[in-house]
Amino acid sequence: KHQASVSFLHLKIASYLEGKPCKVYPAPFAVNLDADDKNWVEPDISVICDPDKLTDRGCSGAPDFIVEVVSPGSRRMDYAHKVSLYLESGVREYWIVDPLKKCTTVYLNEQDPSEFAPIIFPFESNIKVGIYADLSINISQLL
Repeated sequence: KHQASVSFLHLKIASYLEGKPCKVYPAPFAVNLDADDKNWVEPDISVICDPDKLTDRGCSGAPDFIVEVVSPGSRRMDYAHKVSLYLESGVREYWIVDPLKKCTTVYLNEQDPSEFAPIIFPFESNIKVGIYADLSINISQLL
């Protein structure tokens, strides 16, 4: 279920980004959030719009958009640790897709970090990707 979700989301985002400067990378893809070899992560999906951040090792700096699909072993990491790590490092948008709860939690990092408030969408919703004006994803399509 996890890999099917990641594959669906990757294809949906990649199709949208075709011909655009941003690129999408599914795991395994290394991301060095602070670009100083301290905070390495491997998100399920990373979208990078600045080609200067791409290196032979992966991404050096915060991606623009990250999606994590929750699995039983990653629940605490995705909902607690990674939220602050991603938002503090400058990730513009972070989605937590939770198959067990059948919802997607969206964090937009376009405002003051002290004002972050997650928005929770049921899978049946058309979720607008905040950093793109014309991309919506309906998670229920992958089930």
